[in-house]
Amino acid sequence: MEKTTNNAGQLIGALVLGAAVGGALGILFAPAKGSETRKKISAQSDELTSAMKEKFNDFLDELKAEANTATDRATAMMHDGKAKVGL
Repeated sequence: MEKTTNNAGQLIGALVLGAAVGGALGILFAPAKGSETRKKISAQSDELTSAMKEKFNDFLDELKAEANTATDRATAMMHDGKAKVGL
């Protein structure tokens, strides 16, 4: 399960990075006034920041879920062990 999650995360990260680089290059090579180009670059950076924050929050949610699962398993193992010992 970790491998699938890791591969999916890497794919999403690569897509976000590719979109950001492509967008920035398109803006830089497009004929426009400097002020318009700066506004476009600022908008692109805001979008990239938002996408990265969302990706990071998704990662944290997955991490919390995995931690909760591990805690639940450890608790169940502890109770099973106590039951076998007779505590």
